[in-house]
Amino acid sequence: MKLSARNILKGRVKSVIPGVVNTEVKVEIAGGAEVVSVITKTSANSLGLVEGKDVYVVIKATSVMLAVD
Repeated sequence: MKLSARNILKGRVKSVIPGVVNTEVKVEIAGGAEVVSVITKTSANSLGLVEGKDVYVVIKATSVMLAVD
């Protein structure tokens, strides 16, 4: 796998919450931090995302969104 993105984090899927169109995927990365991504349901199925699966989180700096509680 070769990518131009510079921000690649190895992690493990903690939860997969499917919706009608999109799926929320929570990934635990080093130090116990979590990253949450919303991807299409089709993509989640294609990647075979299930709890416990090892994955890479690829972050494109121009596409990051932040939120606060």
